[in-house]
Amino acid sequence: MNLDLNTLLEGWPHEPGQILVRKIKGVDGREKIQLRLDLGLIQMETAGRPDGTRPHGRDSLLTWHKERAKSAMDKGGDYTLSGDDCGELHQEGVQYYHRYLALFQLEDFAGVVRDTQHNLDLFTFVSRHAEREDMALSFEQFRPYVLMMNTRAKASLELERGNIGNAIEEIERNRDRILEMIKTRPEPLETCPEVEFLTEWLQELRSKRPLSKLELLQREMDRAVATEAYERAAELRDAIRAFRSAETAPEKQPVKRTRKPKTGTAKSAPKASAKSAPKGAPKASKQAKAPKTPKASKKRSK
Repeated sequence: MNLDLNTLLEGWPHEPGQILVRKIKGVDGREKIQLRLDLGLIQMETAGRPDGTRPHGRDSLLTWHKERAKSAMDKGGDYTLSGDDCGELHQEGVQYYHRYLALFQLEDFAGVVRDTQHNLDLFTFVSRHAEREDMALSFEQFRPYVLMMNTRAKASLELERGNIGNAIEEIERNRDRILEMIKTRPEPLETCPEVEFLTEWLQELRSKRPLSKLELLQREMDRAVATEAYERAAELRDAIRAFRSAETAPEKQPVKRTRKPKTGTAKSAPKASAKSAPKGAPKASKQAKAPKTPKASKKRSK
């Protein structure tokens, strides 16, 4: 058996600054993911723990620690992660980091959501149970980046479905979460590449979204004010107020009136005429595939 990796890497050169990924079929018949590095490659499973192992018979080391912590707390005790425990969990997080980077390049956004959520849960677990605060901080420093990747994947899924409004809401919500995180750090950052990237992407998506009637009225009023057409601005202001009032007002229900029945013997009610069954709703047209989102301006591990 030839152990020289050059045989495997022939025709697949490393490109500095680029994330090169491919899928292959393993000897076990299952699909694998390969990530090209400068000195070789990493091969990962597509599901479960990336290295294919099952620590203590569980899907991941985090799952095993969570079960032990729950058992201890159910008995009224505490659960503490030692330095060695945190080191092992850190290594597991690195494996998931490599896989979600690869999956993002393959546009498997559901897989990216799954793996980034694993690492976000890992950070939270370590923060609660690490025996020293500095251990928890060594994980928490990566949360903004992992949350950004989680947001990119979720928003990309919404764009694939044609839901640009949902994508914008997802980006807005998590960008604000990252802003809150960096404000509470012992040494707040002056600039945050994750926030900068999400803000830039947000502006791009907003420019592509069709404006609502209210937004069109607001934009026209702003132009009227800018050109000192104050009478027109006042008309538009009143129109905006009326539009908002109509949106927030409760829908009026029609009043049902009943007639007083005539005296005498009541006749039987006429039978309803048979109607044809309604036709099925038309299928939604297939949405165009969302373009790739730009890469973050700065890379971090995890």
